[in-house]
Amino acid sequence: MNTEWHLAHPMPKNANKEERIAWHLEHVKHCHCREIPENLMEEIKKLNVKAPVTT
Repeated sequence: MNTEWHLAHPMPKNANKEERIAWHLEHVKHCHCREIPENLMEEIKKLNVKAPVTT
């Protein structure tokens, strides 16, 4: 877990769908502590946004 990144980039309070998607797409670039939730991955695919592969 990239604690520094998490402390500097908290999920916005009461984040809407777009904010959550943006946060998770940025998160996966800097930390691999969890995968993007399935429901957001479905939304990302609908938007034709290329999501980084998580492992």
